[in-house]
Amino acid sequence: MSLEEHSWSVDPEDEQGAAVVAALGRQMRARREALGVKVAELASRIGYGEDLVYKVEAGKRIAKPEYLVAVDEALKAGGLIRAMREDLAGVRYPKKVRQLAKLEAGAIEIGAYRIHGIHGLLQTEEYGRTLFEMRQPAYSKEEVERFVAARLARKSLFDRDPPPALSLVQEEATLRRRIGGTMVWRRQLEHLLELVDLRYLSFQVMPLSCEVHAGMDGGIEVLKFADGSAIGRSEGAFNGRPVSDLKQLRFLELRFGMIRAQALSPQGSRVFIEDLLGE
Repeated sequence: MSLEEHSWSVDPEDEQGAAVVAALGRQMRARREALGVKVAELASRIGYGEDLVYKVEAGKRIAKPEYLVAVDEALKAGGLIRAMREDLAGVRYPKKVRQLAKLEAGAIEIGAYRIHGIHGLLQTEEYGRTLFEMRQPAYSKEEVERFVAARLARKSLFDRDPPPALSLVQEEATLRRRIGGTMVWRRQLEHLLELVDLRYLSFQVMPLSCEVHAGMDGGIEVLKFADGSAIGRSEGAFNGRPVSDLKQLRFLELRFGMIRAQALSPQGSRVFIEDLLGE
């Protein structure tokens, strides 16, 4: 078993996250030493390398959930080490991705228009992985795995009760581009068909035939929260910075509203995807 398969490196720019990882590593070491278990013995029990055990306990590597489960059982910790998964859940992903996931997790409404790839909340694992693998300069294998895991973790908002209201518009070109090859592309479209019937999701396609298009300045995202606040961002407005000023948000909402009006209806969009699959 390779070290990369069972841990991630600590983000050097994430001081708070690094402190959490170090504290949890000390707790695991204290438990092991209290039982008189040597590193070599623990490594043998859990089936991982000694080097990984040393680095996790030193706070230099972020243990994956399956590693924590194995250590919990080997040290008879009664679930105490296993419970560390909750603490590490907010650390093991890239900092900028965690911030986005935190905003999405707290939103009651999410509206977005995408012109390049399919929205992250709608992606299959293999589609998302392909997007990260094709980036230039290239990500390392470990970085790809971290980004993929973070993207999948964002989908936990689908399990909320009640879930947030989602209004997503995709450019037709993003659905026609066969990212990852024909089979990956087909499975992505089939996944979309499963999602578009969700009662809280409004999915629309902006057709290439649209001659009057309010989204030519780039993608848009607006998130609204229960306390009445909101945050939005557009590639073609306010230098691409996130904004929360009411006047600026109204500007983004107006543009997004026009995009939705110009796009195919949700039912028409469903038929469009079915036709693509038929092709």
